[in-house]
Amino acid sequence: MSFIEKIKQRAKQDIKTIVLPESEDVRTLEGAQIVLKEEFANIILIGDPAEVNDLAEKNNIDLTGAQIINPKTFSNFSKYANDLYELRKNKGMTLDQAKELLMNNSRYFATMMVKEKDADGFVSGACHATSDTLRPALQILKTAPGTKLVSAFFVMVLPDKEYGEDGVFIFADSGLNEYPDADALSEIAISSAESFRELIGNEPRVAMLSYSTHGSAHSPLTEKVIEATNLLKEKQPELICDGELQLDAAIIPEIAERKAPGSPVKGRANILIFPDLDAGNIGYKLTQRFGHAEAYGPLCQGVSRAVNDLSRGCSSKDIAGVVAITAVQAQNIK
Repeated sequence: MSFIEKIKQRAKQDIKTIVLPESEDVRTLEGAQIVLKEEFANIILIGDPAEVNDLAEKNNIDLTGAQIINPKTFSNFSKYANDLYELRKNKGMTLDQAKELLMNNSRYFATMMVKEKDADGFVSGACHATSDTLRPALQILKTAPGTKLVSAFFVMVLPDKEYGEDGVFIFADSGLNEYPDADALSEIAISSAESFRELIGNEPRVAMLSYSTHGSAHSPLTEKVIEATNLLKEKQPELICDGELQLDAAIIPEIAERKAPGSPVKGRANILIFPDLDAGNIGYKLTQRFGHAEAYGPLCQGVSRAVNDLSRGCSSKDIAGVVAITAVQAQNIK
């Protein structure tokens, strides 16, 4: 059974309600159709029911079982607006601004649905930038207890099962933090290890990536990764991790023996921590396109509720997969 099929089976064990605010995008409706047909989550779509159903009908999409909510006619709109105003009034938001935001911005409305516990999570980003998804989440839902920063990761599923965890990796941060310092890199690694345990269920093995392996080059770039690795080992001494490592030394045992003898990762990393967003974003897209990998994300870690972004190049199948992942994350939120 594939990674995503396992996730769907787990989602079915405790059905959660996931909001899809981008009902104007056909891929979103097609993704909702997959979820509803396979019955691994309840779906709420944000939009005018007549317009959503018309778009679905024109594209032969069956939305039977989906709830379609129009913010303009929603019975609890006033409560949402008042609660958003109370949350943001110290930042200068007025009640009228809160009402306008909820009326005209489906991502804010979806976030408030999760905040008010009328839904368990939401997925957005098919036709909006990452910032449009994460800004309301960070403003309204805040970070999870004990988390220093929010970061983004991809679950990469390769057809070649030789690498990672039977072909499965976590890549981080590949979607959010542009220039993480050493401490931030260590925190991203800690969150990624927790996400790996939560979603994949096996022991995480973390590689802190660089263009250098164990001192083969020296620069401020390599020193940052070395410092991050040392901080990670101090914070999580039981975690299998190593750095700085080049990619081949991180994932190929024979090369690890030559380049990094004695490395606890032993060339069997299943989590790759990239030194900055440039490397992380390029790395996941190369793996997806050249390696024909499935890419699920950008998934969020460190938010208090289950919120996930999508690549604007996503397919309807990708959307359904991220809904399943979001449902499993929601199951694990205490």
